[in-house]
Amino acid sequence: GGMPRHTNAVEHEQYVLAGRARISIGDEMHEVSAGNVVYIPAGVAHHYEVLEGPFEFLCMVPNLPDEITILD
Repeated sequence: GGMPRHTNAVEHEQYVLAGRARISIGDEMHEVSAGNVVYIPAGVAHHYEVLEGPFEFLCMVPNLPDEITILD
């Protein structure tokens, strides 16, 4: 599983609850697992590749309208 490369109109933060994934944020690649926190700035391309499922996370976004744009 995963999510294709995309952007969001607003920043968001994610707290990983379970599983393991590789996340690209801009030109950087990160491997994350339970207990990690991820910060994704507004407008920066990112994607997820699940390495060990289920991959679960909480996603926190500001109280602003968001728009997702799929890039791939």
